[in-house]
Amino acid sequence: MTPPTDPRNGSLLKPRRVWTLVKKETCQILRDFSSVAVGMVLPVVLILLFGYGLSLDVKNVPVAVVLEDTSPDAAELASTFQLSPYFKARLMTSMARAEDLIVARQVDGIIRIRPDFSRRMRSGDAEVQIVAYGGDANSARIIQGYAQGTVGQWTARRLGEGQNTPSGPVILQDRLWFNQARESRYFLVPGLVVLVMTVLGALLTALVVAREWEQGTFESLFVTPVRPGEILLAKVIPYLALGIFGLVLCMIAARFLFHVPFRGSLWVVSLSSLLYLLVTLGLGLFISSTVKSQFVAGLLTVVVAFLPAMMLSGFIFDLESLPATIRAVTYVFPARYYVALLETVLLAGDIWAVILPNLAMLAGMGALLFALTRVGFKKQLD
Repeated sequence: MTPPTDPRNGSLLKPRRVWTLVKKETCQILRDFSSVAVGMVLPVVLILLFGYGLSLDVKNVPVAVVLEDTSPDAAELASTFQLSPYFKARLMTSMARAEDLIVARQVDGIIRIRPDFSRRMRSGDAEVQIVAYGGDANSARIIQGYAQGTVGQWTARRLGEGQNTPSGPVILQDRLWFNQARESRYFLVPGLVVLVMTVLGALLTALVVAREWEQGTFESLFVTPVRPGEILLAKVIPYLALGIFGLVLCMIAARFLFHVPFRGSLWVVSLSSLLYLLVTLGLGLFISSTVKSQFVAGLLTVVVAFLPAMMLSGFIFDLESLPATIRAVTYVFPARYYVALLETVLLAGDIWAVILPNLAMLAGMGALLFALTRVGFKKQLD
């Protein structure tokens, strides 16, 4: 196989020189405690923090169940809320007392069973009032949904037993595709992989390479026969290995700690992760070679890589709910495509209509960033 050529002068890159530079970079990473901390310790911290500490599931919600009807039907419905894993119900008979509790934030919601509940149930128009604290609108909607689901379960059980129900014979049955357990970690963990890859690829590379510009390391290399292409290749290989190490940690944690399903192909995950890692490495090298300041490079990397990976990738927020202008901006950030790839492959399987376009976008972005970085290095040598 013919060795790659350096486009600067058409001569062949020297594998021996590249290998020497790679060993130099590896030793430099291992000697630098901050690089070791960011590259090896930070992924573990992020895995544990996001995996165990961050959850969008609402469970054990403190609610007040106001039972104003003393009939057996009303008591049975109240006990259904008490037995639900989603609620931590406090049974009481005074609506005024319940309102005081929600104002004092001792409960997040009120389930009110009115005095005429049993009588109206026999006529088919019984009502259960759900009051949720609206300071957190998202949690309020979730509480309302859980309460409606609890009432629906109670109604379905009574209908199955041939008893009267407040909502008639039509029962709503729902199914959540690809996340039947309704666990938020199923989509939080793939997003965590994106954050780890972004930190290892873009942030760490930008900080370390910019520091070398500040310390004059590159000026020393530029007076040697080492070519710019060899320098870039030697920079990429160690951080690529570090990123693969972080990826393996994340995949092991996703499968064995958080029990996230793996319905797709391992080679698709590996290829998409490799492409995204190359994109982030190219972004980090491009930023550091452009600004040549460690502080500015770190700040720019956080703004253009880390924050978009968290806020504008679909990791936490649904992109379809964003305004059209902001949604159009998200197409610029590579994290959007990587999140779509991971969530699809892990949760749904090998859906090629999703996989192929996103892989193509990552490959194109990586080629563009490395081309721009190579031009920047060339300018510094002129």
